[in-house]
Amino acid sequence: MAAHVELRDLGDDDLDAVFEMMRTPEAVDMAAFTAADPSDREAFDAWIARERAADGVRMHVVTENGGFAGTAALFTVDGDREVTFWIAHHAWGRGVASEALRLLISREPERPLFARAAASNTASLAVLAKAGFTEVSRTMSFAPALGREVEEITLTLAPVLE
Repeated sequence: MAAHVELRDLGDDDLDAVFEMMRTPEAVDMAAFTAADPSDREAFDAWIARERAADGVRMHVVTENGGFAGTAALFTVDGDREVTFWIAHHAWGRGVASEALRLLISREPERPLFARAAASNTASLAVLAKAGFTEVSRTMSFAPALGREVEEITLTLAPVLE
């Protein structure tokens, strides 16, 4: 049976699951650009409170068959509208990320949209490519959780030309 994936607004009751998901060592290695100490709950709580209060940030929980499967969000950096997603390890490899991203971009009329991923994060890059994102640049950026420079790819989803 195919998974039923939905997005809903992030609520206070979701924060424990989000914290646990974002400190999974394998996921931190893939994401690269995370908190310096992913196990620091106080830092997580401060960060998530800032994000939830910021103008233009829309944070969603990804659900798979009604259960927590990750997060997806929209935000603005230097005037560019960006997407991000983080899928819980138990939901990897089943199309949950692809469907969550499809739902997220269908809710955002602004184009172009941007996304960023570590060059080594081939799974996320494949999800972004499947959604129509294309690479626009590569830079070396410091990844706090890894403590080193990592190649970061910026991608864009351009407007559909009519």
